[in-house]
Formats: sequence, C-alpha cells, structure tokens
Amino acid sequence: MHILVVEDDERTLSFLRQSLEEDGNTIDVAMDGNAALNMARQKPQHDLIVLDIQIPEPNGLAVCTTLRHEGITSPILILTGRDTPQDVAIGLDAGADDYLVKPFALVELLARVRALTRRQGSGVQGILQAGSLELDRLKRLVRRNDRVIPLAPRQFRLLEYLLLNSGRAVSRSELLREVWNLTFDPESNLVDAHISTLRSALERAGEPRLIHTVRGVGYTLKADPTPG
Repeated sequence: MHILVVEDDERTLSFLRQSLEEDGNTIDVAMDGNAALNMARQKPQHDLIVLDIQIPEPNGLAVCTTLRHEGITSPILILTGRDTPQDVAIGLDAGADDYLVKPFALVELLARVRALTRRQGSGVQGILQAGSLELDRLKRLVRRNDRVIPLAPRQFRLLEYLLLNSGRAVSRSELLREVWNLTFDPESNLVDAHISTLRSALERAGEPRLIHTVRGVGYTLKADPTPG
C-alpha cells in the first residue's frame, strides 16, 4: 500500500516510517499541514493517510476537514495524545475514519492500518492480475498458476508497482522513487538486481517471461499468453 504519514516529531516519524515499510508499504512523509495537503492531493490518491493532530500550519483536524471538502477519499487514521470522548468525536466529525491514542502498541497500529484498507473496499483495487499472475494487496499474497510465491516486502512492492503500470515502460528512476523513496541510485544496479531476483521467483522453467527489459528505459510487465 501507498501510505502518507504526517507527523512533526522526528523520532515518532522515523518509527512509523520504518514500521510501515517493514510491513511492506511504500511511505510518503510530511511534517506540517501545508506539506500534508500538497502530498495528499497527488494522484493517484494514497491508500491511507496516518495523520497526527498536533502538527503546525495548519493542524491535523484542519488538514482532515480540508481534504474531505476537496473530495479526497483516502482513509484517514488520526494519531493524538487526547483520549476524551469529545476529542474522539471531533476527530471523526472532521472526516477521519479511525482514531488511535498515543502511546500505542505497534501491533495495534498495524492492525488498524490493515482494517482501514480492507474497509475501503472498492476504493482500493484489492486484486491485481496479469495473465496467470495474481497479487492480492490486502492478503499480501502472490500466485502464478495457483502456485503461491513468497516475496520479501520490497519485492512485493516492486511487483505491485509493475502490475499497477502493466504494459507501460517504467524507468529505473521512477522505480527508485516509487518503490524505494529515492531520488538517486546509491547502487548502480539496485533496480536491476531486484528485478533479477523477482524474475527468478516468478518464472519457473518453461513459463513465459512476465517482466521484460525495455532497452534505454527500464522495465515493463506484460501478461503471459492465455493457453488455448
């Protein structure tokens, strides 16, 4: 999933980012309200926004209200140190979908993230498919010809992005930006090495190739031919 995390405390932000990335998500971050609004307006919309209330310029409640008025439908999980019923009601009335009080356990955060993305239902394309290949974004499962293929979180996100852009040539720089959150290549063969590993996992002997090299550009994923 593609998640926007809005938090002005650097330690909390680092914890959230690392925890959500280790769970297989791609993370964008913002540390104030204006940056959050700008990032949340990007297309396609984020699968989830994790939003702290106590952020500057403007605060989280104002960000939440503005996004809903602008028609942005990404689920919003509010984080706050306030736990009175009135505070919860204010947050939900502002347009939030769920409310988590600090301090919180990581297991609860991840469970709420999964629940919100499931609840979104039609707002998230849960199953991505290309020929015999199927990726379930909610269950985080990959299958080809009914064979379950275990993938590490980064491999899963790489395949997910290629499937979302199936049939289109995707550059290495785009993959670095969208899958690794990098604007430069710290290792000259970072993308190529991961593509090679992903190909090995997806393609058994005799099976058609799914990920194709586009010379001078990057890679594209194409559905294998349908038998018969």
